[in-house]
Amino acid sequence: MNKSDKVIELLSKSYSPFHAVKNIESELIKASFIKLDEKDNFSLEKGKNYYVKRNDSSIIAFKIPASLDSKTILLTATHTDSPTFKLKPKPEVKVHNLTQINVEPYGSMIISSWLDRPLSIAGRVIVNSNGNLISRLVSLDKDLVYIPNVAIHMNRNVNSGFEFNCAIDTIPLISSSSDFSFEKLLKDELNLKEDEEIISFDLSLYNRDLPRKVGYEDEFLSSPRLDDLASSYSALLGFIDSVNSKQIAIYASFDNEEVGSLTYQGANSDFLKNIVRRIVSNFCLDKDAFEQYISSSIMLSIDNAHANHPNHPEYSDKTTKVNLNEGIVIKYNAAQHYTSDSISSSLVKIICKKADIKFQEFTNRSDLRGGSTLGNLSNSELSLKCVDIGIPQLAMHSSNEFCGIKDIDDMIKLVETYYSSSISFKDQDISIK
Repeated sequence: MNKSDKVIELLSKSYSPFHAVKNIESELIKASFIKLDEKDNFSLEKGKNYYVKRNDSSIIAFKIPASLDSKTILLTATHTDSPTFKLKPKPEVKVHNLTQINVEPYGSMIISSWLDRPLSIAGRVIVNSNGNLISRLVSLDKDLVYIPNVAIHMNRNVNSGFEFNCAIDTIPLISSSSDFSFEKLLKDELNLKEDEEIISFDLSLYNRDLPRKVGYEDEFLSSPRLDDLASSYSALLGFIDSVNSKQIAIYASFDNEEVGSLTYQGANSDFLKNIVRRIVSNFCLDKDAFEQYISSSIMLSIDNAHANHPNHPEYSDKTTKVNLNEGIVIKYNAAQHYTSDSISSSLVKIICKKADIKFQEFTNRSDLRGGSTLGNLSNSELSLKCVDIGIPQLAMHSSNEFCGIKDIDDMIKLVETYYSSSISFKDQDISIK
């Protein structure tokens, strides 16, 4: 199986951030990574690999080399969440003979792309079992809900700038049965006993479409949740396959990037900082060791990038040419919504040369504000040299997104080469071997 095919396989099972972390954990376990818990003492050994989860929707994995001759830590950061609709508590809404499920938007999405297609529900359910609150994953494997458009005969403006109201226009249908119960649906799915009850849940809609190759030579990929799981899984595969006997390698994938990251499990939390501090303290007694490691380390913030749209070249900057299947993208922004600068971007260019892959460079058109990503958010807690890169894609934040197969392979190769390189810093100079 090609590595990009492995990414596609993982995408097909990624119904929610909880499922994405479960998939990542499964791959780490196959590679003999050892599970840790933040609540326990860390007793780390050289030459072994570990991982830690937070909230079951964010995960950090790391490799301790056999020799700790270097104070440089090589990091990557991605995110597990994507725009969707999140279910509200007590979500049933009765309208005539129909039952709807009340939802609200999570993140910025192309709303129209969610209408008129089979959807379902996935996420986490908290069950009370004999006084114990147990977290259970659920992904309802059924074409379960549907958000119907209003017919054009009643909404003549639908093709000319119609603005969707998410309190009215995007509430999905689920049943016409007079005895439908959403709680019973969940209980049946989880096979709960009579004395077990559902206390709460974190559930969202997911697009039922499977990832599929598209194009004359199957050179493109259409899939839900490419932003940012294509990056999460590409970085994961490159991380697992990398070999570095001297430098600590850390892989992180955070939840809640699409809503600002300022959560217990987000990139703007203390999760990464705490893990790095605990790694360093396991091997170094020097009171300044943590700060020394941080000042010598670098992060690749990996979140998908905007390709030039063939129907709308005017949305791209005059000097920006980002094409599908033409290499990974280095992203720049003068307002520092991206962290790339001349030093960190030069490192990526040299890594690309080592890996024999192409790179492209992106800036927003100066009058169009782009999104922010993980690098500058995580830097508020853990200040690192950082560069923002990504896989180029189209239809970002649609319920189905679009990218190039070759770019996924290139990202895997880039990350593996990065983690396998010996990188050191002296003042602002970088050595890469």
